[in-house]
Amino acid sequence: MTAQAESTDAIVRQFVADGFAIVRGVFSRDDLDELTADVLRIARGAYPCPSLQPVPAELSDEAVLRNFLCIHQPHFVSPVIQQFVRHPRLCDVLSRLVAAHLPWWDGRVKCMQSMLFVKPPGERGQAWHQDEVYIPTRDRSLCGAWIAIDPATVANGCLWVLPGSHRSGYLYPQRPHQQPDEFDFADESCGFDDAQELPVELNAGDAVFFNGYLLHRSKRNRSEIFRRAIVFHYCNAWSLLPWEIKPGERPATADCRRVIPVVGADPYAWKGYEASLSDVWLRPLRTDNGR
Repeated sequence: MTAQAESTDAIVRQFVADGFAIVRGVFSRDDLDELTADVLRIARGAYPCPSLQPVPAELSDEAVLRNFLCIHQPHFVSPVIQQFVRHPRLCDVLSRLVAAHLPWWDGRVKCMQSMLFVKPPGERGQAWHQDEVYIPTRDRSLCGAWIAIDPATVANGCLWVLPGSHRSGYLYPQRPHQQPDEFDFADESCGFDDAQELPVELNAGDAVFFNGYLLHRSKRNRSEIFRRAIVFHYCNAWSLLPWEIKPGERPATADCRRVIPVVGADPYAWKGYEASLSDVWLRPLRTDNGR
């Protein structure tokens, strides 16, 4: 067995046991430069999209980035982001991780979401939550790939995780939190002991992969620098995706088709795909929104 194979096996073991795994240097400096340039193109409204209108050319890059916290589904409008959804280094890891808990999984993966976070200085985070609450999968295979564009530190609001909290497959109840200066408007998951939480500090280009049932949160950006990150969500390509149930559709067979295959052939390709620019939307700043 090669050193690379041993390293990959260790990543898989940690992901299955702890619910998350850090992989260093997934994106190169050239990748980050290309991504950073595209973030500005998106933010300036360079791509035709109803929710992303052009901004005055005289605005500085920093002023433009301070206009929003997150853009949802930028891969529907940006060919650069769609290229990164399928980045070879990501796919190498995803083909081993996403459904590693399933004995007969053949490594096929699909992507259903991208999120481009900017998180300027002073912006709040999001309280404890599990991504599976928002993106349900059939087989607990939801996997987030959170890639740092800037260094992610405790000071600027990196992710915090609760190792092992994914194991039971339990979705914790949610309630309004009582920390409006720290977290955004979203409810918090509750009913567990978070004493063992860990910060996930990353260098630019590093990635953390985490299971959809893993409890995680982020805190306010208390630094003077941005905390930009690109986040992709994937799952087993064989898993139906009941993200929304259309009128007359049975819950057991609901399958959202706003997906793109990234590893292996899509077993449901015959259903076609659904995506439009109306799926791209902006999460604004300081209006009780943040992460």
